[in-house]
Amino acid sequence: MKTKLLFLVSMLMTASVQADQVQIKFAELHHLGNTWNISVTLKHKDSGWNHYANAWQIVDGKNKLIRKRVLLHPHVNEQPFTRSLYSVKIPGNTKVIFIEAMDSIHGVSPDRLRIDLSRTSGKRYKINK
Repeated sequence: MKTKLLFLVSMLMTASVQADQVQIKFAELHHLGNTWNISVTLKHKDSGWNHYANAWQIVDGKNKLIRKRVLLHPHVNEQPFTRSLYSVKIPGNTKVIFIEAMDSIHGVSPDRLRIDLSRTSGKRYKINK
């Protein structure tokens, strides 16, 4: 019985920590020649300067950083919110990218969005070519 109770408490604590991390709600990508414009919608329980979503980034399948969008202030009364990066250069041989979001307390959220660049849409993303 104690083991089950400890497991349940552990799961609840993990869920509450994850609930305070950044969620990636949606990404929209526009392919323009050799570059991409990428807009990402995030949701986070920003509480002020001490705890807020402070960046999102694009990495390739080998976790190599392609580009990062720093968020300069909390969005306490603006949830969810969308921010963009323009003229992003993604190497031509890249087939999959990941969007990662972070906050000022937890760092990178486990809610990582996988985007298959050969498709026009997927769960939580759309690509306009």
